[in-house]
Amino acid sequence: MSTFDKREQGFENKFAHDEELRFKANARRNKLLGLWAAELLGYEGDKAVEYAKEVVRSDFDEPGDEDVFRKIRGDFDANNVDQSDHQIRRTMDELMHTAIDQVQNEG
Repeated sequence: MSTFDKREQGFENKFAHDEELRFKANARRNKLLGLWAAELLGYEGDKAVEYAKEVVRSDFDEPGDEDVFRKIRGDFDANNVDQSDHQIRRTMDELMHTAIDQVQNEG
């Protein structure tokens, strides 16, 4: 195997690893976001955990974060939870940082 091939394989392995970490962090963020939203919605215990799972599943609707945002926004609106779009997006960003830290510290 040439030096170029080794370098290419190294880049491919790093890319695959980074994508896996990104996927795990995103799923973790969505779970944390779901638990945060569940608390504001007044859900506890199993109901809160199930709601967090719904938020995680909502991310598979389309690429990006808008599907998750719409789920939270819609549920807040339906239940008269007073949170602005900015507050929801800020929490999404904050929880992404938390999730990245958690995922990186696992491995």
